[in-house]
Amino acid sequence: MTISRIQPWRRLAEAAQAILFLGLPFVRIGGESALRFDIPTLRLHFFGISLWMDEFFIVLIALFFFTFLIIFITQVFGRIWCGWLCPQTVIIDMTRFLDRAKVKSAVERVMAYILIFLISIIVAADFIWYFVSPYDFFPALASRTLGSVTWWSWLVLSAVIFLNYAFLRHTWCATACPYAKLQGALFDNRTMVIGFDSRRKDECMDCRACVRCCPVSIDIRNGLNAACISCAECIDTCARNLGRQNKDSLIGYFFGSPGTTGSLIRPNVIIFGSLTLLTLIFFLYLSLSRNPLDLTVLPNNDIRASMSDGNMVMNGYILAVENRSKDDLALSLKALSHGAQLKIIPQQFVIRAGEHKRIPAYVYFSAPDRALKPGSAELWLEAEKHPDIRVTGNVTLILPEAL
Repeated sequence: MTISRIQPWRRLAEAAQAILFLGLPFVRIGGESALRFDIPTLRLHFFGISLWMDEFFIVLIALFFFTFLIIFITQVFGRIWCGWLCPQTVIIDMTRFLDRAKVKSAVERVMAYILIFLISIIVAADFIWYFVSPYDFFPALASRTLGSVTWWSWLVLSAVIFLNYAFLRHTWCATACPYAKLQGALFDNRTMVIGFDSRRKDECMDCRACVRCCPVSIDIRNGLNAACISCAECIDTCARNLGRQNKDSLIGYFFGSPGTTGSLIRPNVIIFGSLTLLTLIFFLYLSLSRNPLDLTVLPNNDIRASMSDGNMVMNGYILAVENRSKDDLALSLKALSHGAQLKIIPQQFVIRAGEHKRIPAYVYFSAPDRALKPGSAELWLEAEKHPDIRVTGNVTLILPEAL
């Protein structure tokens, strides 16, 4: 491989990741952020779907999916994430001016650190925009009503990010990153790695260019190293130097050690690939089949069962109704007992998008003979213009104590 086949594509992937990370908070779907956890309402806005706190089992399934996906990708492609898409690597690559400034004048070093600090402020703000919409953040910032929690979060994040990108940089990747430590348990003899082709070691000029260009300062010729972030800088450098002799690079991406053979499809890949697919299907099913209407029926302790209108018994209930959709819903309410429709008030009401209401409801039924038990009824709540949106709740019909 040559530099024209790796680095431009890697830079393109990094640019795409940076644009996505910085731009996603500004994307709105249905009037809400494409991806944001709203702390005041405890709702997660996820690409047009708003998940409430009691629906976070769907988020749990999504976390299982991403966990299995990371394991699957790592087993097959190694640390491809680290070298191509990790925000740590992306921002370090975009701030290489700091590495160049370290060997220049003090003024240039100070200017580089100031620029790193400004970038840290922007990155920290972008993290906050996944909790506070930027369309609320900037007006609040301009009017000085941002709030102490948001201010302190922004300051602390800016400081941590600045210390990371100003001083740790790739040292974090090589020493402290938990994903780098986890890879040792996930790699096998067919995982894709960057390796030195020892079959051609006699062609090595010992120029050490691959060592000098390595951001984590390892010698890839000594074999696989846990600090390697799979950035492919050594591949391009070796290709450039040997290219003058019309030879291919001695370093490249290999599935396992150079020269080894074996199937890329193995039991661990099949297992985690299947788990990744199954959890994705389950997550999509839960997301698409969720009911935007929630109903909880509670007894109204302030109203006891009583006789009304001759031989009619009245029971009182409280309907806790929540509209999780993005549209106002006109709802109709019915009460059924053993297939017979009972009188219920109210029969219709409107609930706004995102609204939670507690509505008093009254069910009327004929008083049975003393020897008969009152039984139960089922309340049906459905949207008039959306017949697929409906929920039910069971209630117990109670006779007055006088009967």
